[in-house]
Amino acid sequence: MSRSTDIGRMGEDIVAEYLKQKGCEIACRNYRIRGGEIDIVAQKGDRVFFVEVKTRRIGALTSGEQAITARKKMLLIRAAERFLAEYEKDVIGRFDVAVVDIQNEKLCGLRYYAGAFDASK
Repeated sequence: MSRSTDIGRMGEDIVAEYLKQKGCEIACRNYRIRGGEIDIVAQKGDRVFFVEVKTRRIGALTSGEQAITARKKMLLIRAAERFLAEYEKDVIGRFDVAVVDIQNEKLCGLRYYAGAFDASK
């Protein structure tokens, strides 16, 4: 596993734990389709959260927020549509973004953007 993969996994673990503490059930992690992936799919009641996690070291050249491009949003929307069709979920979906800042393998900050974008953007 590469160093960046380890860092990404660490960020996803942190966000999954954060969501559990907020009362969510983790329905799926790393849901992949051709051309796209959803880091975390969480559910709470009739709501499903499609969460993109961006983990960055302190001082990185680009922020996690900057990494959520229009293309990335399109791929996430496509993957979410497939997930909902595949699992026949009759729920309300939401796209969230979590940005995790780390330094020396330790959490320095977590910014969670609920409803960061929607399928119309």
